[in-house]
Amino acid sequence: MKSSGILAATLLGSVALGVTVASAKVSQDQADRLGKDLTPMGAEKAGNGGAIPAWTGGIPTPPPGITVTQGERLANPFASDAVEYTVTPGNMGQYDSVLTEGYKKMLSTYDTYKMNVYQTRRTCAFPEFVYEANKRNATVAELVGGGNGVGKGIMGTPFPIINSGLEGIWNHTLRYRSFKLTRQFTAAPVTATGDYTLQTVQDEAILQWSDPSKGAAEELDNISIYYIANTTAPARAAGNVILVHETLNRALDPRKAWQYSPGTRRVRRAPNIAYDNPGTNSDGLSTSDSFDGYNGAPDRFDWTVKGKSEKLIAYNTYDAEQAKYDEFIQARHLNQDKIRYELHRVWTIEANLRSDTRHIYSRRVKHMDEDAWQLAQAELYDGRGELWRVQELHTIQRYNVPLCGSAAEIVYDTGNGRYLALAMQNEEPGINYFADELNPDRYTPSAIRQLGVR
Repeated sequence: MKSSGILAATLLGSVALGVTVASAKVSQDQADRLGKDLTPMGAEKAGNGGAIPAWTGGIPTPPPGITVTQGERLANPFASDAVEYTVTPGNMGQYDSVLTEGYKKMLSTYDTYKMNVYQTRRTCAFPEFVYEANKRNATVAELVGGGNGVGKGIMGTPFPIINSGLEGIWNHTLRYRSFKLTRQFTAAPVTATGDYTLQTVQDEAILQWSDPSKGAAEELDNISIYYIANTTAPARAAGNVILVHETLNRALDPRKAWQYSPGTRRVRRAPNIAYDNPGTNSDGLSTSDSFDGYNGAPDRFDWTVKGKSEKLIAYNTYDAEQAKYDEFIQARHLNQDKIRYELHRVWTIEANLRSDTRHIYSRRVKHMDEDAWQLAQAELYDGRGELWRVQELHTIQRYNVPLCGSAAEIVYDTGNGRYLALAMQNEEPGINYFADELNPDRYTPSAIRQLGVR
């Protein structure tokens, strides 16, 4: 794997670090690199002298000529870009060094799979207050609870200059996604023949880690996220509601979850909404801890930084989000003509199942975009060590916020030709990243019972 020149400063001695490692804060001199040779997110500001350009600030506001209308998809700022080359099963060997193992698996499994590659655009941008928080976090944030929590930091990226794999995965789970948001999305468990039933979910969250009024993690009462997901369609699933209080230090207190079922008209504790239990509305194609790429406690795995390299990932996927469902969702895989791929530098972090615990995945390899600390693609291995499922998350710059977020989340089961397309916005009202009306008092078992009543 090709490693960048800054790895010596950030990873020396860290490759074999697991869950027992203590967090090592960086010096002020290292933190001062943020915004200089490193971007405010900790990425390399410089390009690679070729396809990857320098980061020059991303797209923090709507580009000239583009009007943002609430409830409509964001316009593609690069609609005139042409495909530079296409990776296919027939020519994949030419691009071996820039393909993840997951994409190699997709190309070798499906003869109709392809990847249209476009000019690399480093569009990611976040608010200035996130950048300021990152710089502070670099010198104060620390892993606590044996790596099962984060302390001292707040807002944005807790570890913009990482020292371990655990710090990398916490960067993903605590990344900035605004403070209060609501959305409506669809999920489609797709059969090998391309049949599916759309499932519609209205969800909302208060991301306490991003509360601008807080000065440190210790002020959050150990709750990082309040979350509600209300399934509204199809009729047989409508009224099922889940409530999650995501804890920040899982060693002190594990995740709390409840579920309301319209069949029983009761709210019950739901400890199964965690780890490798089947994900909500996934038809058994994904696990609870795979939602949003990865979520929840990291304690069943040992996490290792494998390094940074240049890989093709789904990026600036505005056209994919604008596609209608019936042209986007196809048999065996999504309509690959709608998805834009670009060459970016990614951090690769490997998670290996600990010998004293269990999970249906024995190994997980996660590739995170350096400009956003967001999971872009992952490989999930079964108990025999065979590559089983491939995750893909579509990165898109929400220049109306601004933040670099994910659009659709896909889990491909390469063994049976099925896949789960999740978190799709294509024909939905759009995400409200400024849902100031949300209040923590709403996130109670009695409240979700009222939501679920039909």
